[in-house]
Parts: sequence; structure tokens; C-alpha cells
Amino acid sequence: MAAKYEKGEKITILSIDGGGIRGIIPGTILAFLESKLQELDGPDARIADYFDVIAGTSTGGLVTSMLTAPNENNRPLYAAKDLTRFYIEHGPKIFPQRNSHFLSSMVNMFGKVMGPKYDGKYLRSLINRLLGDITLKQTLTEVIIPAFDIKLLQPVIFSTLDAKWDALKNPKLADVCISTSAAPTFLPGHEFQTKDSKGNTRNFDMVDGGVAANNPTLAALTHVTKEMSILRNRSELLKIKPMEAKRMLILSLGTGVAKNDEKYSAAIASKWGMLGWIYHRGATPIVDIFSDASADMVDYHISSIFQSEHNQKNYLRIQDDTLSGDVSSVDIATQQNLLKLIEVGENLLKKPLSRVNLESGNFEPLDGEGTNEKALADFAQMLSDERKLRLSP
Repeated sequence: MAAKYEKGEKITILSIDGGGIRGIIPGTILAFLESKLQELDGPDARIADYFDVIAGTSTGGLVTSMLTAPNENNRPLYAAKDLTRFYIEHGPKIFPQRNSHFLSSMVNMFGKVMGPKYDGKYLRSLINRLLGDITLKQTLTEVIIPAFDIKLLQPVIFSTLDAKWDALKNPKLADVCISTSAAPTFLPGHEFQTKDSKGNTRNFDMVDGGVAANNPTLAALTHVTKEMSILRNRSELLKIKPMEAKRMLILSLGTGVAKNDEKYSAAIASKWGMLGWIYHRGATPIVDIFSDASADMVDYHISSIFQSEHNQKNYLRIQDDTLSGDVSSVDIATQQNLLKLIEVGENLLKKPLSRVNLESGNFEPLDGEGTNEKALADFAQMLSDERKLRLSP
């Protein structure tokens, strides 16, 4: 990566939140971005060609892997336009829907207490079939995928760079995807082992990365800052300083939240015991709370940095905080709801560009800044210009 940094003006980062079936929303956004890049640079342009680092948690980790894993021609396994079709085809099999009658509802609630809601067999089989023996160090650009080691009670940040340096940190990409997607109460945890040439082994006991970093933007930024510090110590040529906002170009994509739906309240939560926090009217409050809270805190932190340095345009966060009903769920994978989620993504493109208000925490439209669609088109132009600079003699 050092060579890219030395020739370029900016470090480019793409980050994709977790959110289960709602991964269709950033998938729709990425399809639009890639189409704009293709208008500028030709039909072979792919997302992985333009970002130094792509980070993803949970469903975002799966999208990250699909966009960066190499096919037989050493090009990305999936184009961004194929992501929506992937969710439509496989979502209902990953999250099979039970009948909504009373008996099924009781079985569903009992299952949440006695075991995960879904057995995860189809997801594991699908990921292993797609990614095969591809390892983390083989991704076409650097990736950052958080997960959480439940035995050690600490986050594990899987990265391409670490995988290239240490065989014990170079698992199969399939194991990384299954790990970051193992959402508590929804899917089972994942255990696997890595081994180096000397026979040393490392065990991983993993659950969903959303436990630690549902919005992995800060994890990616921290990783880049750390790497830049190392590279500056090795090279007099490197002119980009760690955590220099004007030299960063960051696109952070949310999967939508039901912040304005106000489906919980202190009055209701005050009556909950253990079961209430796990299951309430078809939702899982404790999962909603820790995933949305961590994502918002990351956006708040990074927005504060970029706004304080007057480089707001270098950080683009696209998020919809107006979801309600079935589209706010992480696992309602009916054909009807999947089509609604595509519509949410398409409508989000048409909405005014918004930025988090550091006082209220709400996304507020920016006067005179146009739509998310326009912001992405401008972002595509900056990405294209940066890539052409790096490819120039």
C-alpha cells in the first residue's frame, strides 16, 4: 500500500455497516456508485479498484468480501450491481420465514431462549461455496472486518495487512465472513483455527462483529493511521501524515435504522426482565441497542473530527434513520420486504444530503447541497481523479 500512498493525494476508505437483510440498502447505493465510476472510466471499473481500504461488519463484511475476493481472472468476484440479486436469491434461505400463526410465534419465541433463531447451515454452505479456499491476504484491496472473540471477550479486527505479515492471522475468508455474521440470538457462533508453517496454531471463538463495531469506519481509520505511522518511519518519501482529515476520502454506508420509529421507551423497558431485553414484539431490543449505539458513536466521533478541521466534504455518511415496520428488521426476508428494501435504497439516493447534528444526533438535510445521488456522483469523480493520478507516469 505504501506505493499507492506515495503517488496519491488521498487515502480512500469505504465502510459498510452491519444490518442483516438490510444490506440490500448499501448494496443499492454501491451499485449506483459503481455505475458512475463506469461512466467515467469504462465498463470494467469495480469498487475495489478505487478504495485503499474496504471495511465491513456482519452483512457489510459479506459485501466487502464479495467486492474484494478474486475470481479466476483476479478480478472482483461480484460487481456491485449483482449484490441486490444476491440478497433476493439467498436471503429467504438464510432467514427462512415461519408462518405467522400463534403456534409458530410461540415456537419462535421459545427458540430465541433455547437457541439461535436460525441454524446458519445455509449461510455457511453458501459462503464456503462462494469463497472456497481464498484466504484473507488474497483480497484485491485491503479489507477490515471486525468480529468478537467470545472466549477472550475482546474484538478481533481481521485485516489483509495483518494476514500478509502473520500466517496465524490469515484465515480463510469464508471463516471471517461466517464469524462477523454470527449475530447473537439469530445465528450460531463460529469456531475455527489457523496454523502457520512452524506448526503453531491459533483458535478463534467468534460472534458477530456488530458486538464491537457495527459501523467499522473508525476501525478502518485507526488501521490506516497505524499503518501510516509505520510507513512514515520507513520512508522519507511519504508525505501523508496519520489522521490528516484533508487527505482522507471516506464513504460510510449505513443499513438504515428505526431511530424515529420510537418503538421502545423507558416506561416499557423498566418492566423487562432477561426475556424482555431479548424478545419484544418480534424485535430483539438488546441487539438493536448495542448495534445502533456503536454505529452512531462512530459517526459522531468521525463527524466531529472532519467538521472541526473544516473538511466535511471528505467524509460522506449515507444513512436512513426513518425505517419502520418490517423494513427495519434484520431478518424478515420475504420477497415483499426485500423489494421494499430495494425501494428504500433507491429512495435514499433521491433524498437530500444529510449530516449528523452533533447536538441532537439526528441526520439533518444540508441546504443547497443536493441529493445523496449528486453527492455520490461527486464522490465518484474524486475517486476517479485520485486513481488516474496514481496510474499516471
